[in-house]
Amino acid sequence: MLRFVSHYGIHFLVPIAVGLLFYKTKKWHIILILWAGILIDIDHVWANPIFDPNRCSINFHPLHSYWAIAAYFILLFFEKVRIFGIAALIHMLADATDCLFLAVQSE
Repeated sequence: MLRFVSHYGIHFLVPIAVGLLFYKTKKWHIILILWAGILIDIDHVWANPIFDPNRCSINFHPLHSYWAIAAYFILLFFEKVRIFGIAALIHMLADATDCLFLAVQSE
């Protein structure tokens, strides 16, 4: 249960916190963009099975690869696309947290 709450809490509550704390004038616009970061999961359609609750997404799916994560960090340096980088990195944080729970569970 803690794994579920932390994973989806990061996906949905962290964007709200970021929007409210750092983007006060356009908070709802920013929150919606950050929530749209979940669309990165489109790369799950190439996996078999599409959803496996016991699979770590990090470095398994193309948009969750280390190369993609590096690209998301690079987006932070460009103001016009920074919010997309933040959205992607919040998504990676949620999935990495999930991977940590899987690692602890398997021990």
